[in-house]
Amino acid sequence: MRRRAVSAGDLDTLLADQQDEEAAPVSPAPPPRLQTDFTFTLPRGYVDDNGTVHRDGSMRLATARDELTPLIDVRVKQNPAYLSVVLLSLVVTRLGTVTTIRTETIERLFASDLAFLQDMYRRINAEGHTLAEVTCPHCDTTFDVDLAGGRPGES
Repeated sequence: MRRRAVSAGDLDTLLADQQDEEAAPVSPAPPPRLQTDFTFTLPRGYVDDNGTVHRDGSMRLATARDELTPLIDVRVKQNPAYLSVVLLSLVVTRLGTVTTIRTETIERLFASDLAFLQDMYRRINAEGHTLAEVTCPHCDTTFDVDLAGGRPGES
């Protein structure tokens, strides 16, 4: 192995460069942003008064107030099953072009769409995502599927 001679001046320069590199502040990566709004595609879709079907929508994360507000609603006190209707009317922010979501809007959803939104609510508020683990029935491969949907043709 051949060694190269380094002069004292070169050594000082090399050491100074190394110290500059070590002393240079490393800017930390910005913290990840919290996702608070989730888009989805309903299995069937909300049918408005004009007969227009609205499948794409969005739901925001629930707040403590959202969880507490339905508990004082008379309809929920009379029928506890109505809780999810009131809760979803608070957190669903859009169904297609409909941006004012009322309890009546949620009541008019097909049962499969209501179940979809209830599951999505649970996933984003309790688990923090809309992913579900599924297994292929043919090859037994396990993979994640985004239940909120995406572009047409995606699930």
